[in-house]
Amino acid sequence: MSGKVKSRAGSTAAKTKRLPSAGNPIELPDGMWERISQKAYELWEERGRRAGRDLEDWFDAEASVMEEIHEARE
Repeated sequence: MSGKVKSRAGSTAAKTKRLPSAGNPIELPDGMWERISQKAYELWEERGRRAGRDLEDWFDAEASVMEEIHEARE
């Protein structure tokens, strides 16, 4: 080995964008958080109040609310 270290500049990790940290939360339009929260709760109840699936319920609620918004704009 020559002892040289290859640059990671071309790697996938170097090209990815940084996600916002907890100190810089993403701002949601007025009422959006409440709509998603309510939908996530409804999904949680409909799915039998399964423990450990909170992120799944939240992401599905986000998708549902975003779809409603998209359809309303058409």
